[in-house]
Amino acid sequence: MCRWLAYSGTPVLLDTILYKPAHSLIDQSLHSKLGVETTNGDGFGVGWYSDGNATPALLRDVGPAWNNRNLREIADHVCAPLFFAHIRASTGTAVQQSNCHPFRHGRWMFMHNGAISGFHLMRRDLTMLVDPALYADIEGTTDSEVMFYLALTFGLDQDPPAAVARMAGVVERAGHDHGVEFPLQMTLAVTDGASVWAFRYSSAHASRSLFYSSRVDTLRRLHPDVAFLRDISEETRLIVSEPLGDLPGAWHQVPESTYGIVQPGADAMYPFTPAPA
Repeated sequence: MCRWLAYSGTPVLLDTILYKPAHSLIDQSLHSKLGVETTNGDGFGVGWYSDGNATPALLRDVGPAWNNRNLREIADHVCAPLFFAHIRASTGTAVQQSNCHPFRHGRWMFMHNGAISGFHLMRRDLTMLVDPALYADIEGTTDSEVMFYLALTFGLDQDPPAAVARMAGVVERAGHDHGVEFPLQMTLAVTDGASVWAFRYSSAHASRSLFYSSRVDTLRRLHPDVAFLRDISEETRLIVSEPLGDLPGAWHQVPESTYGIVQPGADAMYPFTPAPA
């Protein structure tokens, strides 16, 4: 499986989130505590939005994140208000750059931890459901990228939660048609550069870990001595596969079968159920 984080809020250097926390994503690439694998070294990716650009920039590579000089270099210089970061542990598909997350299409970014069980059995069925106008843009061989393009096909631009629900519904139907009892395991995030949607769901209702950070005003009251909290807006939020440290009161687990929205104004959380295919 994999580890990932999504940041939205006051513009910060990538280094502030990727490297500086005690249990940063870089540390998790070697010493994951809650993942299926301790080591996540089958590639990494970072995607971010910069001023004046509607589409995100991507840096992806097949090597491990912990010793990548290019990632270390940009982390000290790129400042962004919204970014995704992902470290990969392959579930069977090739270790190649086109299989590294996040994936991008237009203004959208997508990343995923989990797997479609029996993907090799249903890959053709699922890819044939992708809109022909989108199909040629699929670059890699992962189940995650197919999930992204199915969500795009089902209306990600218009209604992200409904599109992801339809994607999950067709994956489960295809899995059941091929005799797979529990086809889908996913914690995923998707963004259009303004809002972030995060989902925690699995067919067996035993999903991989996912956490969100407390409100900044709450953390300031709990930890008035933490300098970082004085410099960020109250709308700043992190969503992570596992906590970046052990600061008391900082992290809350996303409930099973739930999705949340980080957006300008009030964030929100709702139950998630796959839609009938």
